Amino acid sequence: MLFYGPPGTGKTLVAREIARKSGLDYAMMTGGDVAPLGAQAVTKIHEIFDWSKKSKRGLLLFIDEADAFLCERNSIHMSEAQRSALNALLFRTGDQSRDVVLVLATNRPGDLDSAITDRIDDVIEFPLPQEEERFKLLKLYLHKYLYEEDDKKESKWHSLFAKKTQKIVVKDLSDDVIREAAKKTEGFSGREIAKLIASVQAAVYGRPDCTLDSQLFMEIVDYKVSEHHQRIELANTGSQLA
Repeated sequence: MLFYGPPGTGKTLVAREIARKSGLDYAMMTGGDVAPLGAQAVTKIHEIFDWSKKSKRGLLLFIDEADAFLCERNSIHMSEAQRSALNALLFRTGDQSRDVVLVLATNRPGDLDSAITDRIDDVIEFPLPQEEERFKLLKLYLHKYLYEEDDKKESKWHSLFAKKTQKIVVKDLSDDVIREAAKKTEGFSGREIAKLIASVQAAVYGRPDCTLDSQLFMEIVDYKVSEHHQRIELANTGSQLA
């Protein structure tokens, strides 16, 4: 399978869930792991596939940033060791297998070698969340990182840090405010939204009264939106210089 889309959109999470729900063993590597291995990369790849044959349950092998070593073999950026590693993977995936499920993840699917794409049975896009999805994610992480309800339906606030016990008080954080945040966070990945709410929590615990209101919430949102745009500008500047 090929998972493609921007970073932070849930590709690794879905691969783990596929392995868990199908009862497979799970192994993960990144394309960037291959280059430092040099000539040992071929041996390591064969070891992974040999391990899958010994598994009674079968193996799901997840390769993140797959384009880092599964790019076109005539690429000038590919070393001889990386080319050999790619050939080893192609050799071990030439036929259908009952032992291993291979899941590749990349945000640059066009860079993959044609022999790799020829082996792909299913292609799944992981796009950035749209406004309604961002709204749901914001609410999800507010519950996860700031509070959870007990069996009596009473709010019990907790910290990401185990030693924190002080109760957070929430004021006027309505769905309308959260929807406004969802509109402002266009272009955010699920991971960025999770980090945003973690920053909200940190800001709340920085207050003497541990109070979260709509003003503080939107201040953090605006700050993170500005940060997001700065990262995009830096990335664009870097690509232009390259």
